[in-house]
Amino acid sequence: MNSKQRVHAALRRQPVDRVPVFMAFHAETLATLARLLDIPRHCVDIALGNDVRMTWVNNDYSVEGMTHDKEGEGHVDLWGIRWVKRGLSNQVAEHPLSASSPDEVRKYCFPLQHIEEFLSRMNPLVASAYDYFIGCDVSPCVFDMYARLRGKEQAIADLSAEPELVDEMFDRCAAFAALLAELACRRFPLDWVWAGDDVAGHDSLLMDPESWRRLVKPHLKLVFDVAKRHRLWAVYHCCGSLRPIIPDLIEMGVDVLNPVQCGCPGMDPLELKREFGDKLAFTGGLDAREVLCCGSVDEVRRATRQLLDGMTAGGGGYILSASHAILPETPVDNLFAMYAEAGLSRAGIYDRAAEIRAKYRQNR
Repeated sequence: MNSKQRVHAALRRQPVDRVPVFMAFHAETLATLARLLDIPRHCVDIALGNDVRMTWVNNDYSVEGMTHDKEGEGHVDLWGIRWVKRGLSNQVAEHPLSASSPDEVRKYCFPLQHIEEFLSRMNPLVASAYDYFIGCDVSPCVFDMYARLRGKEQAIADLSAEPELVDEMFDRCAAFAALLAELACRRFPLDWVWAGDDVAGHDSLLMDPESWRRLVKPHLKLVFDVAKRHRLWAVYHCCGSLRPIIPDLIEMGVDVLNPVQCGCPGMDPLELKREFGDKLAFTGGLDAREVLCCGSVDEVRRATRQLLDGMTAGGGGYILSASHAILPETPVDNLFAMYAEAGLSRAGIYDRAAEIRAKYRQNR
């Protein structure tokens, strides 16, 4: 099986030669692995056996996107949002609409003139579409996009104080994400559309479920409808504890849920698999902090094996990934232990890295 066949088969609950893998890495982790394997950063996914190739075309500057070397360095993106490096990732430092009146918020212009620039990020993936499963990330889509423009506290306050403004801006945020999705579906050989909208904290949703259903759900569905019209898989990403709205996501046409943040209430991956596994596939659920960062090699192997056995029970419906991008402090031996349980040995990884180096020498 090649990667494209493997992922499609897993999502259809058909037999696979091994569990598909889609692992995200922090930029510093990626640099460490590239040095270890002596290959370019953009080839690390190939050496490690990742089956999904995906990039983002909307406002995703936190871990991906423009990176900065020094603490406190930053930039202003095309939405007018200022990002600054704090710790391991970019954080929003200035929200362009944080002090704006409702009328001023309504006058905000999305960067439609840069649509072609955003979509061009997908171009490098096209050549690998025969062998790899190709995704386009159009997140953030609704609340999360509005919160980046307005500030999370003000966005939450607007839910009750300015419901008409919220409805109008949620519609505009969703329409922008849906436009990106529609154009990407027409232009690129996609296998799934990835929509993200972080509406949950560690312990609960950021709003009550009924408010989410009334204010967010109708707009978010616009993005999933694009994927369905083009007969593609629809993926939803949301960190935190979102258990109360999972049935709604299924009703909206979501096929795959990510990242299954297993340390949050109601988000035990094996419980979610038992309850929703006949209607929903999953990618994620392996604890990136407590297990991958802090566990022993044996603990990583046991946790990975338990997860794989439980999440593939009944036949497929799972893609191996962690609950968070792999952090720089993760021991390399733990990563190799995880991959070994997925059928990707350390020796095989080094062999693929050697093939990549040989290919680059020939092309010089």
